[in-house]
Amino acid sequence: MKTLQVLHDDYSHWKCTQCNEQLVFKAVDLVYLESKFSVELPVCPACGYVFIPESLALEKMAEVESLLEDK
Repeated sequence: MKTLQVLHDDYSHWKCTQCNEQLVFKAVDLVYLESKFSVELPVCPACGYVFIPESLALEKMAEVESLLEDK
């Protein structure tokens, strides 16, 4: 499975509020309606918290959800 790179902004200055660790990009599996996608997202290396920016959730992810629901 190919890992999608959907974010182009630099999140290296963002930190996990729980661990105070800088976020790093890592492949994360997202599942929706039995479809699985590997997406590179900012993740806390200590606790594994995945950060999904609001713009991604409201734009790209909403678009993909709509396409999958129409199938």
